[in-house]
Amino acid sequence: MTVNHDWATRTASAKEWVVEDVAAGTFRVDRTTLVDSAVYEREMASVFARCWLYVGHESEIPRPGDFRARDVGNRPLIFWHGHDGVRRVLYNTCRHRGALVCRVPEGNARGMSCFYHAWTYASTGALNGVPGDEGYGEHFDREGMGLLSPPRVDSYRGFHFVCFDPDAVDLKTYLAGAAEYIDLVADQADDLEVVPGVHEYSMDANWKLFVENSLDGYHLLPLHKTYFTYLEQHEGNTLDRNDATEAVDLGNGHAVIRVHGPWARPVARWAPALGEHNRPGIEAKYQELVERYGPERAEMIGHTDRNLLVFPNLIINDIMGIVIRTITPTSAGHTKIYQWSLATAGEDPDLRARRLDSYIAFQGPAGLATPDDLEACEACQAGLRTAPDVAWSDISRGMHREHTGQPSLASDELQMRAFWRRWQSLLD
Repeated sequence: MTVNHDWATRTASAKEWVVEDVAAGTFRVDRTTLVDSAVYEREMASVFARCWLYVGHESEIPRPGDFRARDVGNRPLIFWHGHDGVRRVLYNTCRHRGALVCRVPEGNARGMSCFYHAWTYASTGALNGVPGDEGYGEHFDREGMGLLSPPRVDSYRGFHFVCFDPDAVDLKTYLAGAAEYIDLVADQADDLEVVPGVHEYSMDANWKLFVENSLDGYHLLPLHKTYFTYLEQHEGNTLDRNDATEAVDLGNGHAVIRVHGPWARPVARWAPALGEHNRPGIEAKYQELVERYGPERAEMIGHTDRNLLVFPNLIINDIMGIVIRTITPTSAGHTKIYQWSLATAGEDPDLRARRLDSYIAFQGPAGLATPDDLEACEACQAGLRTAPDVAWSDISRGMHREHTGQPSLASDELQMRAFWRRWQSLLD
């Protein structure tokens, strides 16, 4: 549901939408920000056109010619491994009349031809074929008519990003403290790969609701009761609300929650769901981490569960397995979600199957948790029809800890506040 209050929001300052009162211990967000189409348009210009956005992992295009078509910030892109050995991100639009050049989600190609007028492009993006090019005369600039790239393209530890703002800070600076948590993912194995296949689903709710949900430790036990009952009955594992948890503001809008949960971690923490025959191998992997990084870092890599937000819309769930999730708004009241599983290349097929079963059971779009999350977000969006009368959402949980120097818990809302503060600063 989208409400358009153009009269109120086109000139409103974002300072009026996010109101923090430290003395009172309150942090409130104007619900207009979750329903108004004018706010959505401002977000696309001020957030998605200015921030670094995730495109894909290097393992998805390992061979020359491999490509993936991606929508990033509502711009169609091609993530393509050129035959010159360079991985590129190219705008998926023909330089002639604008048609999509790549119209399939993935594959391998030395070149691509636009179906409309058959302009053809090499895997480097160069224009190498124009039917009847004599019709353009001697001054036609073939070299200048190749597929273009976004102004900023870079990668960190195999994760490739783009930024549509040529004046943006470099990627490493942008990642700030989130880089450390990407390191904890990348250090799990020398040869991580995205498992073939992608989950794509959508919800009739604002994208920021799903960002919040992806970092929210407060909802786990009440909302996902079915999943935790299943864990207890079938695997003997329970999640205790008092387990060691933490929420951390990583700067630039990035945040993470950490928890020692009941889940198996195929890289380093064995549990019965992974099969007794896989136990020696998993425990040996953990010892390799200890030998390589020391016991403290090995504990962080292998035994600590994490949900990481790379602002604005990349979530890396490093729990029972590694899940990469992008959250893409298509309107004020509709959102697309794409997610992939990242795993150790060449791992035992049985362990891979058990890893994926665990991931799908919890985070798959038809699993025991994700449908709960989508229903919760859509229920919030339905309730937000009252925004003209019930104007504010409260995101104050744990502020007394945040502002007195105490560690924040994963069930607090520090991580959401980090997101909203950065959002506010970009829209002002």
